[in-house]
Amino acid sequence: MSETGTANMSQPDAPKIEFPCENYPIKVMGDSGDELQALVMEVFSKHAPGFDPERIRLKDSSKGSFQSITVFITATGVDQLEALHNDLRSSSLVKMVL
Repeated sequence: MSETGTANMSQPDAPKIEFPCENYPIKVMGDSGDELQALVMEVFSKHAPGFDPERIRLKDSSKGSFQSITVFITATGVDQLEALHNDLRSSSLVKMVL
């Protein structure tokens, strides 16, 4: 197999997003509680000002120890999404960002 074929198989192309992209969902999963919610609000206010806090979706795990928070933003570019991801992942409260 050629090097190009191997690279394509091991690293598929990411889906292409046209920016700005309205109603772009970002899901944050982490330790349940007010601290996680405050962190999410702080990071999204910094990197995606103007997002609608009324559209945030919260879902607790079956045992209540974890929570997912879905926030809808207008994504303006790859730099914005990377900054959001990096700031969220820098906290030990956050387990995963999708």
